[in-house]
Amino acid sequence: MATLRDIKRSISGVKSTQKITKAMKMVSAARLNKAQENIINSRPYYRKISEVLMQLLAVEKNYEHPLLSESGEEKIAIIAISSDRGLCGAFNNNIISEVEKMINVNYSEQNKNQNLALFCVGKKVNDYFTRHGYKVEKGFNGIFSDLKFDFVAQLNKQLANRFVSSDFDKIIVVYNKFQSVAQQKVTALQLYPIKPENSEDKVQLVNLDYIFEPDKKTIIDNLLPQYLNAQLWAILLDSYAGELGARMTAMDMATENASEMISSLQLNYNKRRQAAITNEILEIVSGANALKGN
Repeated sequence: MATLRDIKRSISGVKSTQKITKAMKMVSAARLNKAQENIINSRPYYRKISEVLMQLLAVEKNYEHPLLSESGEEKIAIIAISSDRGLCGAFNNNIISEVEKMINVNYSEQNKNQNLALFCVGKKVNDYFTRHGYKVEKGFNGIFSDLKFDFVAQLNKQLANRFVSSDFDKIIVVYNKFQSVAQQKVTALQLYPIKPENSEDKVQLVNLDYIFEPDKKTIIDNLLPQYLNAQLWAILLDSYAGELGARMTAMDMATENASEMISSLQLNYNKRRQAAITNEILEIVSGANALKGN
């Protein structure tokens, strides 16, 4: 049975933990504000470039480009995006579960034949899939501590080269889309071959007669890599904001649980202390009565 000293030590330990969870919640909240700003600032550009690209592809129906060509699903690449650190609830486990479900249900044959590769952005998915024997083509750890657009451009360049050289027939990204502080939606999106109509932002096509300078084909050629970079950048910003929201929520719940635990331990401590004091009083009274009897 725990002594009063043990209970007091437990209360002190829980209070220390509560200070840490409260501090982590505040840090996540501060970073989340900035992350939400970045999402809001990036969306107009991504939405507009999607709109322009879809308008041009709708007009230029015979346009052909290696990044648009479909060649089956024999060789698949999946980009799994998680966080580098834990303490963010089910944020990382949801991504891992979705990727494993996708592999088992849709691409089990490709996985069996070693025709399925994983690109892991984030330490948590990288560690998990490496440890469980999946074919991890490349892992990227620590990018969210200093997220740069250059990383997106370099990664997309690698993916585009691998896709054009027929190393992969399809490239899919799985990530947590930020919806609110308490809610992130696991989303799977096809990156290659490019399908602007699959964009998260639905675009309303307008039949307008533009004058293009230079020609439409040249404009599309230049827009495609910019569209890909804007798309992946928006995905990474969403994932990072989702991570901060999930961590903020998890730390808030941990702080509340710590408060409940402290109250419970304090109540137990007070009961034990009261019982000990009562026993001491009874012993004193019993001793006094014994002396009177003598």
